[in-house]
Amino acid sequence: MLRDRAKVAVLVSGGGSNLQAMLDAQESGKLKSGQIELVIADRPGAYALERAQKAGVKAFEINRKDAEFEDRVLKAFDEHAIEVVVLAGFLTILSPKFIKHCGKPILNVHPSLIPSFCGAGMYGLKVHEAAVKRGVKLTGATIHLVDAVPDGGPILLQKAVKVQKNDSPESLQRRVMEQAEWVILPKAVEMVCRTMNRERKQRGEASF
Repeated sequence: MLRDRAKVAVLVSGGGSNLQAMLDAQESGKLKSGQIELVIADRPGAYALERAQKAGVKAFEINRKDAEFEDRVLKAFDEHAIEVVVLAGFLTILSPKFIKHCGKPILNVHPSLIPSFCGAGMYGLKVHEAAVKRGVKLTGATIHLVDAVPDGGPILLQKAVKVQKNDSPESLQRRVMEQAEWVILPKAVEMVCRTMNRERKQRGEASF
C-alpha cells in the first residue's frame, strides 16, 4: 500500500516524555506528515519503551555497551525503511561514522538556546544547573540537525522560556520541557517530514 507519510525512528534513553509529545501530536493530527514506526532505547528499563508499546509502535532495546550498537541500529533503520531519525532524550553520542552512514535527517532536542550551554558534557539536568548558576534570564530549547560536532548542526526551531528567580535546576528543567521541548519537537519533525514527502512526490516516488 502506498504511503504519504515519512517513516520516523526515535532513539531514547529514559522516560520518553519527548517521545510522548510526538505520539500525542501524531494522535491529534499535528504530526501528520510523519509516522513513528520504531523506537529504540540504548539501555534496559527505559520507560519510553512502554510508552511506545502502549501506542502500538514497535520498540526494543539495543544496549549502548554492545560493541555492535551502531551497526545494529543502522540495520534496524534499514529493516523498517526509516527516513527520519529523532534523538529524544538520547544520551549516547553517535559517531561521525554513524552519522555519515545513516544518510537520513537526524533531529536532536537540546534543552537550551544554542549556542548557550551546549556541546560536550552538556546534557540533561547539567544544562539547567549551568543556566541557574550563570543567572541567565532566558533559556529554552533547540531542535537541530545532527552533524559530527555535538550540538553543532543547523538549527531548525527554538523556543525561549523565562527563568524565574526561585527556579531550581529541576523546576527549570520541567518548565523547559513543558513550554518548549514538547511544543517545538513535533513541529520540527512535521516540518522535516513534510519537506521529505514533497521532495519524494517531485521525484515521482512513494514511501511503502
